[in-house]
Amino acid sequence: MNVQKLSAFSDGNQGGNPAGVVISTELPDRADMQKIAADVGFSETAFAAPEGKGWKVRYFSPETEVPFCGHATIALGAALALENGNGVFALSLSEANITVEGRKNRDVVSAALQSPPTKSASVSTELKAEALALFGYSEADLDERIPVGHANAGADFLIIGLNSREKLASMSYDLEEGKKFMHRHGFITICLVYAEHDQLFHTRNPFASGGVYEDPATGAATAAFSGYLRDITWPHRNKIAIIQGEDMGMRSLIEAEIPNEVGSSIRVSGTARSMQD
Repeated sequence: MNVQKLSAFSDGNQGGNPAGVVISTELPDRADMQKIAADVGFSETAFAAPEGKGWKVRYFSPETEVPFCGHATIALGAALALENGNGVFALSLSEANITVEGRKNRDVVSAALQSPPTKSASVSTELKAEALALFGYSEADLDERIPVGHANAGADFLIIGLNSREKLASMSYDLEEGKKFMHRHGFITICLVYAEHDQLFHTRNPFASGGVYEDPATGAATAAFSGYLRDITWPHRNKIAIIQGEDMGMRSLIEAEIPNEVGSSIRVSGTARSMQD
C-alpha cells in the first residue's frame, strides 16, 4: 500500500510536522491502519477513501486512533490536490464532517482546513495543579490573560498560557506520566502557549497520549486554541499566526482565521512539502 509522506505547516523547504497519507479505493481494516501508522512512525497517518461526493477519513497515531488531526488533514489536502487538482474536498471523519482545500501554485502546495465546531470550558483547581506539576511549572509562570482551560475542535486539548518565551523553551516532562495524565483526562495534547503579541503565538504540544513526546505542528490544537481565544474575548482581530516546533529544530508556521460567531469552525492553513525519498 502506497504511503505518501508530507510535512505539513512547513516553513519553506524545511520544518513542519511529518504525516503519512494513504489514499485508497477503500479503507483498510482498523488493525491494518494501526499497523501501517505504527510502521510509518509519524505522529499521525491519515487514511482516505472515496465516499459519495467526498472522502471518508480516519487518523491513527503509532499507538491509537484519534478523532481529528489537523496537520495530517493539511497533508491530505495537499495530496488530494496533487492527485485530483485544486479544489475543496469534503471529509467525513469519525465524529464530524469538515472540508479541506488543497492548492498547487507552481512549486508551492498549500492547504486550508475548516475545523469541526469549537467549544471550551474552565478546568478544576485540582486538574490545573496536576498539569503544572507534570511540567514543573508554578502559578508564577502563567499568563493570567490566558487561563488554563479545556478547548475542543474535534478533539480535546488542555491550554496552558505561559508568561515568557524562556518558560516555553524549558518545557520538560516525563513521557509515561504525561501519557497517564492525558489518558486520565481525555486530552489529545497539551497546548503550551506564549503570546508574543495579540496575533502572534509560540506553542509547544506534548503528544504523550499518542506515544510522541512533542508535535512540531498541531493544526487541531491550533483550531481549538483559536476557538478558546474567541471564548475568552482575546483581541485576535479574526486572525492569528502560530510558530511551533522551533525548540525541536523543526520550525512550523500555522495561520488561523477566527470568525466572530461563538463555536463556529476555524480555518487553519499552511503549506506542505514532500518527504518522499
